[in-house]
Amino acid sequence: MAEAIALGCGLIGQFVVERLLEYGHKVTVLDLKIPDHLANQPNVDARQGDVFQHIADLPPQSVVINMLPGRIGNGVRPLLLEAGHQVVDLAFTAEDPHQYQALAVQNNAVLLWDVGIAPGMSNMLAKKASEILGDLENLTIKVGGNPTQPDSEWSYMAPFSPSDVIEEYTRPARIKVANEICEVPAITERHMIEVEGYGQMEAFLTDGLRSVLTTIQATNMKEFTVRWPGHIDKWLQESESLDEQTLLDAWKFDSTRDEFTWLEVIAESKNQQKRWVVQDSGMNGDGSMARTTGLVTVACALQFLEHGPLKGCGLAPGIHPPEALHGQAIDSIIEMMKQHGVEFTED
Repeated sequence: MAEAIALGCGLIGQFVVERLLEYGHKVTVLDLKIPDHLANQPNVDARQGDVFQHIADLPPQSVVINMLPGRIGNGVRPLLLEAGHQVVDLAFTAEDPHQYQALAVQNNAVLLWDVGIAPGMSNMLAKKASEILGDLENLTIKVGGNPTQPDSEWSYMAPFSPSDVIEEYTRPARIKVANEICEVPAITERHMIEVEGYGQMEAFLTDGLRSVLTTIQATNMKEFTVRWPGHIDKWLQESESLDEQTLLDAWKFDSTRDEFTWLEVIAESKNQQKRWVVQDSGMNGDGSMARTTGLVTVACALQFLEHGPLKGCGLAPGIHPPEALHGQAIDSIIEMMKQHGVEFTED
């Protein structure tokens, strides 16, 4: 039995902690508020309060899972690396953690970042595509977590920190066109797509490519977020007149409402194409985004806990994106997700 440290206990954080307990590990949980059903578990050490006040008390060289909202998730990184921790990092931040490369190496620490569905699994599938096809002409990623049925309001509920969604809609999108990385406004190149089993939905550019812009060789790369038609029109019309708390309330996740997560990765070389679709509709009371994102995080954490970053994942001290994992680790992560009922199709 190994012990992990979980920073953050939101919807996805709770899912990750519960799965680690099921796999027989102890978990120390740090957050401002920790649900009683977790805090009372015999193998949980619940430390409620400001995580910055507790980090210094953690045993050095621990496996730490950073699941804090993006706005504060970057602030803990240097503290974790200075203590030599092995970090599985889900915090979706504007800051690139590679700025801490020297700090990580100096302290024999590892940080594996963007370990979700997209970015995360999308990066891993892009790597598999490049290994199969060679240099790519086009890499296109489309992803969304949405209610199964649209409604007359936002047709959306946020399965992770709603503030991260707001940043996704406002942060410029980095894409690659004709081998040049460029920035364009988010929510551009809007177009309708067909999502199998759900019908017509709308896709638009967001800043989700991140590390693959430089680690995967492709002439053109774009990532699109997928929502029900009308959602982005409503955002464009009303977001400036609404305060953030109103949006957070409007997008609050409703666990009683059916929802699904859908990811498509299409990679094209000059003569060949690979396409993967990953989708989930939730199971056993767990939402689809918690499952698809959380299972990637859990699988990476288990590699760290049970084998160590080097042996389990091929990661030396330093900062690493998901596509840096060796092929065996990626295949293991995909297999674990399938075992938990997440659907993968490949053609």
